[in-house]
Amino acid sequence: MKSNLLMNFSVDKENARVNVEREFAAPVDKVWAAWTQSELLDQWWAPRPWKARTKSQDFREGGSWLYAMVGPEGEEHWAKIDYDKIDPKKSFKAYDAFCDENGNINTEFARSLWTNTFSETDNTTTVSVSIQYDKYEDIEVIMQMGFKEGFTMALGNLDELLEE
Repeated sequence: MKSNLLMNFSVDKENARVNVEREFAAPVDKVWAAWTQSELLDQWWAPRPWKARTKSQDFREGGSWLYAMVGPEGEEHWAKIDYDKIDPKKSFKAYDAFCDENGNINTEFARSLWTNTFSETDNTTTVSVSIQYDKYEDIEVIMQMGFKEGFTMALGNLDELLEE
């Protein structure tokens, strides 16, 4: 990761929200594409040595992205993103959930609402991510699963992809 690029990760316990602010050395067009096109998401979304593999994606309001995180031994963890609101190259909101390979949501884990906001200044793009949960305990569960480390690593992968 470029040391001069902004990276903030915080947990708002009171409001059951994770906030991530990350700057990328690329124009908003490229960063938006990397967050919204499955052929690009598959290249950076998973922390190495894991890989993301899309089964289907329909990036539109009411559409979804169904993908697996595939581990080095071939193990698969499925997730589904349901797109709610999209303001092209500015923001999108989506519900995130663990699921099976057919997109059936696993209700043992909490769903979260991701609000991703994109802003461009002087050849850099900042992505502000707000991940809302119903209760703080749900955040504790994903943190124990390594969310902070994994997401931070994935964002570093995105830096590399944007440099290409």
